[in-house]
Amino acid sequence: MNAPRHGRRLLVSAALLAAATLPFGPTAAAEPAPAGELQLAGPTETAVPDSWIVVLKEPAANRSVHELLARADGARLGHVYRSALHGFSARMSRAQAARLAADPRVARVHQDTRITLEDPARPAPAGLTPTATQPDAPWGLDRIDQRLLPLSTTYTYRTTAAAVRVYVIDTGLRTTHTEFGGRASVGTDTVGDGQNGNDCHGHGTHVGGIVAGRTYGVAKEARPVAVRVLNCQGSASTSGVIAGVDWVTANAVRPAVANMSLGGGVSTALDAAVRGSIRAGITYTASAGSSGRPDGACSTSPVRLPEIIGVGASDSQDRRASSSNYGNCVTLFAPGVGIPSAWKDGDTATATLSGTSAATAHTAGAAALHLALHPAATPGQVKQALVAGATTGVLQGTPPVAPDRLLHTLYR
Repeated sequence: MNAPRHGRRLLVSAALLAAATLPFGPTAAAEPAPAGELQLAGPTETAVPDSWIVVLKEPAANRSVHELLARADGARLGHVYRSALHGFSARMSRAQAARLAADPRVARVHQDTRITLEDPARPAPAGLTPTATQPDAPWGLDRIDQRLLPLSTTYTYRTTAAAVRVYVIDTGLRTTHTEFGGRASVGTDTVGDGQNGNDCHGHGTHVGGIVAGRTYGVAKEARPVAVRVLNCQGSASTSGVIAGVDWVTANAVRPAVANMSLGGGVSTALDAAVRGSIRAGITYTASAGSSGRPDGACSTSPVRLPEIIGVGASDSQDRRASSSNYGNCVTLFAPGVGIPSAWKDGDTATATLSGTSAATAHTAGAAALHLALHPAATPGQVKQALVAGATTGVLQGTPPVAPDRLLHTLYR
């Protein structure tokens, strides 16, 4: 599992960098515009070569995208963001990026960085009706419908969440898998490698199965939608992830949950996009991260946002998974060790994996259950309900696990 990359970002005055380049913009008689901000990748982050994210100050500035690119002298347009935030990504040099940062319409320019899965696909250690009970349930489902151990081997639920969409921002989905029963679909693919939402990695299908699979899923009839932002190796650019969030914001059918089992360093651009999407009424769940650090989630975007539901992982004995981050910026814990679910290799293929990604998927399913019963609930109300309904006093670990909340779905 890759530890989230993080580090203090270097803020450079665009005016200083632009001094070595040809000036553009208002004539000498005009009052000079304030210098923009160029935000470079931190020392422990991996920059995407010659790729930059441009955040504009006002929505109307989106109409100036092509003019801005022309002034950057050869920059090539990537994604355009119109919903979660206002701006675009482009292929250009650092000097060109500095020129754009100095434009009065530009709030800041971020160097694009790599984002990876929180839990790479690795082996774990050695049609139902509403208000039903599933026998022989996977332990993760079994755990979230009861307050205390021992497990009962069953999973009881009040709704199948058939009217809720869950947007899986991940590696895609094997939409033909029998776990999805024809309910899965492809929303968008920002990777651009010709896969068109197909999962060539496996992680997204596994996550989707935990959210909405008929056997392995929390919300048995929710509709998973693939928002493919990670490639076949489980890697993405921040600009591509923002494009996925932007698509969800513009196209989501509500009530809706978005699941992000991925992470990188701190990205204020990604944070702004997710915050804008939550403001638009979409509930977000995100992995707490898998570096096993106290407060480690606070150095990872987007889970560090207070509006998001950040999830750590626990095992079948209610112990914190050793790799799971904990502490501040984590909302609650959920089952995440030895979790079986659907897999990419065939329409009946399965795999058993571990990590905060699986825990986050359980929580996305729980959010879907709540929205099925309370379709007008805001993201803040969904988060508040899951926090209030969580089981306390059962999690174990050294140091003591914080927050002391374990996901529970049969709350009143």
